[in-house]
Amino acid sequence: MRATTPLRIADVSAEAMLLAGGARAILLQLANPAVGHGVAEHSDFADRPLDRLRGTLTYLYVIGFGTPDEIARVAREVGRAHAPVRSETYDARDPGLQLWVAATLYASAVQMYELVYGTLGETDAQALLDDSAAVATTLGVPRASWPATPAAFAEYWQRCERGLRVDDVARAVALALLHPRSGPWWFRLAMPSVRVVTAGLLSAQLRDAYGLQLDERRFGRFVWFAQTVYPRLPRVIRHAPKRHYLKVFRSGDMG
Repeated sequence: MRATTPLRIADVSAEAMLLAGGARAILLQLANPAVGHGVAEHSDFADRPLDRLRGTLTYLYVIGFGTPDEIARVAREVGRAHAPVRSETYDARDPGLQLWVAATLYASAVQMYELVYGTLGETDAQALLDDSAAVATTLGVPRASWPATPAAFAEYWQRCERGLRVDDVARAVALALLHPRSGPWWFRLAMPSVRVVTAGLLSAQLRDAYGLQLDERRFGRFVWFAQTVYPRLPRVIRHAPKRHYLKVFRSGDMG
């Protein structure tokens, strides 16, 4: 237990358990019609899920643990990737859309952290929100657009939730993501568990909209593991993904 030091983004983002909330964040992003249709029109992430996972995790780990030069480098990588992804109806560099993407990553990280370690106190919640602004601003979101307080974030989130809509386009992308036809055998073998966890983390409304079934018994076992076993694992195991992706990034091998 920390005595006086507020929780920082580095304390949270290093935890491997946060990866379990990744698919939830993506489905939340897709439920924004502009994002969902833009992804369907311009992105191949459903066909290359591991590449997209590596890109997202590398970005988050560099933002949390990188040097200023490394953060600038990853920002340029993201900017180059987003520059050609635009049409009359979608622009991947749109600050409003990138704010929603950053918000889903933050909200899913908080959800997973609190699932494991308990509800954040006011000081920790504020410190983590302040730190997480970097995830949005590095995507091109003006700093003033990032909610200043947890209450402001909750208001923003509720406002966005009212505009979410899972249509056939978003549903098709989600289906391809959660039922991959390619990729390593171990990745495809893990997907049934990913679907169970994702269904349990989503709201009932979004879960039904995506056609996911909640297996309460299996999800309950996941929660038991997250709360009972995972916190007792050595840090070297809990932080292994962070070390791996930072090492790959720093080696210059970005794929």
